[in-house]
Amino acid sequence: MFTGIIKGKFPIVVLEDKPGLRSFEVELSPELVEGIKSGMSIAVDGVCLTVVRINGDQIGFDVMKETLRVTTLGDLKLGDFVNIERSAKMGDEIGGHVMSGHVSTVAEIIYVHESENNKVMTFKVEPIWMRYIFSKGFIGLDGASLTVVDAKKNDGTFQVWFIPETLCLTKFGEKKISDKVNVEIDSMTQTIVETVKGVMES
Repeated sequence: MFTGIIKGKFPIVVLEDKPGLRSFEVELSPELVEGIKSGMSIAVDGVCLTVVRINGDQIGFDVMKETLRVTTLGDLKLGDFVNIERSAKMGDEIGGHVMSGHVSTVAEIIYVHESENNKVMTFKVEPIWMRYIFSKGFIGLDGASLTVVDAKKNDGTFQVWFIPETLCLTKFGEKKISDKVNVEIDSMTQTIVETVKGVMES
């Protein structure tokens, strides 16, 4: 389980593509590496991955073909930065919202506006996903727990406003038009929508 509170953005320092598999290593800070063991789960750009290698501060992951197909991890290059969150522990404060690290779809950034203290982005998804995306609702983007603004269901678009702290800690400070992000739909919202839809249809 994750909370969507990103601990920082860190570089990919090793990357190797194999048949049906991509292996890469991320160099974390010494503080974030502390206590990590093989088999643990870490969210990388919002995707729950299993630690398979530990080499000092470099943490390695293997990503299978299906995950590469449905997320942005297949587009990463050596030197790219990724958002990182360690899995939540019992008793931890949940500052964002409960997330699983299971990506629902990918969204494209279609508009960016920057002012002195804010950055506003408009994201576009396939319209079918808009049944779960509501203004003032939660959404996970590249692993970050964020609040939806101005959801337009017919257009398949929604906005997110980013505060300076989020821009500093995550990759969103460098994101631009046409970039893509991993989307995790709030599971509680999806369950409620599907339950109500089923009742109405029956």
